[in-house]
Amino acid sequence: MTGGPVAILAWGSLVWDIDNLAPHVTGDWQMGAGPVLPMEFSRISPKRLMGLVLCLDPADGTPCVTHAIRSRRAAVAQAQADLAARERAPLSRIGWVDRAGGQSRVPGIVDLIGAWCTDAGWSGAVWTDLEPNFEAQTGRSFTYVEAETYLRGLEGASREEAERYIRNAPAQTDTGFRRHLAARDWWAASDKDKQG
Repeated sequence: MTGGPVAILAWGSLVWDIDNLAPHVTGDWQMGAGPVLPMEFSRISPKRLMGLVLCLDPADGTPCVTHAIRSRRAAVAQAQADLAARERAPLSRIGWVDRAGGQSRVPGIVDLIGAWCTDAGWSGAVWTDLEPNFEAQTGRSFTYVEAETYLRGLEGASREEAERYIRNAPAQTDTGFRRHLAARDWWAASDKDKQG
């Protein structure tokens, strides 16, 4: 990788809810400019009131384009700490890559993102590296039907936040589960209620 800025990669709520990361980035999101990575709504998030959220998921994920924004930091380690604070996650769950190497729980991702950095002129990148936990949380394997059942079983603020998160995810985050929901009458009806 040649010298250059540090990218923060995103595919979910970070794009529309940058939160306390705002002072540490500059410019606008470069929508669709990031690498293609496998992702799915296969994580249950306490931060999102136990709703389903996106995560890198090489087993059940769909390849989706990602988005990049420039960190104000010159060092990847600083950008990693900034993203960890926004995600309320340990540093070990923030993936990173620079000229010295990288870290990710997903095999092959460091090389893939490293190659993207080289091609796109970034000196490094950081990204949220939280794992899928649907099965650990529910005792059931992740399938579109099981995820839909889980989503429909949520109530009150949890249900509202879960639906808001899925609907607000960038259009390019076109996962299998999102397509599954789009074909369900109750989801389309709920969307019309929100717009009407």
